[in-house]
Amino acid sequence: MRIGFISTRLNGTDGVSLEVEKWATVLTRMGHEVFFCAGELGGYSAGGTLIPQLHFNHQSILALNRRAFDDGVEADPEKLVDEIYEMADEIRAPLRHFIRSNRLDLIIVQNALTIPMNLPLGIALTGLIAELGISTIAHHHDFYWERERYQLARIFDLLDTAFPAKLPTIQHVTINTIAQRRLKARRGIDSIVIPNVLDFANPPRGIDEYNADLRDTLDIKPGEFFFLQPTRVIRRKGIELALELLHRLDLPDPCLYITHSATDEGVNYWNWLRREARAMRVRLELIDYLVGAYRGRENGHKIYAVWDVYPHADLITYPSKYEGFGNALLEAVYFKRPVVVNRYPVYNADIGPLGFEFVELDGFVDDAAVKKVQELLSNPDYVREITEHNYEIAREYFSFEVLEHKLRDLLATFAS
Repeated sequence: MRIGFISTRLNGTDGVSLEVEKWATVLTRMGHEVFFCAGELGGYSAGGTLIPQLHFNHQSILALNRRAFDDGVEADPEKLVDEIYEMADEIRAPLRHFIRSNRLDLIIVQNALTIPMNLPLGIALTGLIAELGISTIAHHHDFYWERERYQLARIFDLLDTAFPAKLPTIQHVTINTIAQRRLKARRGIDSIVIPNVLDFANPPRGIDEYNADLRDTLDIKPGEFFFLQPTRVIRRKGIELALELLHRLDLPDPCLYITHSATDEGVNYWNWLRREARAMRVRLELIDYLVGAYRGRENGHKIYAVWDVYPHADLITYPSKYEGFGNALLEAVYFKRPVVVNRYPVYNADIGPLGFEFVELDGFVDDAAVKKVQELLSNPDYVREITEHNYEIAREYFSFEVLEHKLRDLLATFAS
């Protein structure tokens, strides 16, 4: 089959872009041809069809979103809906050209029919899918009702039209069982669950010539522990729990290294974290200027891929309050690193019951968690034992082979 991926952005280290690369890899391995269309392209999607207005950061899209969702911004809902449909008409033609010029048999819409970060794109896709009758997989990562920002929406009728659209040619995919149940309850839409995956049949490269100097670059002294928070700095990541844990470990000058941006949802949370870190006598280092999606050079210095950082870490902190699934948690297992995880809802539903051995938090840092981390830091044999155990569980439930099996079954529904 000739399969086209459509999204707002297909580049970088966000969860959607990462999962698209995995799906594209598996689909290609299965013998299909894949094509890409987004408002930002790069890496695996370079050479695809670029339509700038598909990006959620396009100025016209940002302006519409402010009027639709921001508290304190006045907007006439009827006029706003008219403008959304007008812009949808503008982007429908290039989308149609992408589908027809590549002679696509199937499109996979990645989160663009799920979360309303680009309202005209959702409307345009809904109309286009209905017009062409094209077979479609709508891959849903996070719904608007799961995000606080969208609860002030002035256009709920529009949201329930296109986010997600309910059409006979669309097969819906959710990434966890909670989302599956809520989609059915709210919209009467059935879906299949395909979790996030990694290539557990092929272990990662680990420490090599390129990344061997990372600890020196970060000025981590011999004998010092490398505590890694491999996420963005946003409130739902619960990073204050990681700070409290490091404080209670009673180590000399502990430091928490964070790999991703601190500005995605403003800087208030980051500024508060820095004050908390000073009070707890924990250093907080943002290393997003050194870490990217791929290796390379930027502004005269070396850029490490995210996967260059994991092998050096002594402990991964993942104290999220909410996640759609948990890519960084899977990555920590893939690199056989010990993990501290907060028991967020999807973890409780779909991950924890499988038998992983993590240090678990229940919204706070207790004595048992501190003691367990101290044991991990002092016992490398124990770390090897539990990380090997975790790797085998993940290979059974979250591998490329699992994804291939589920995709075969899903694609077969379009042929029936």
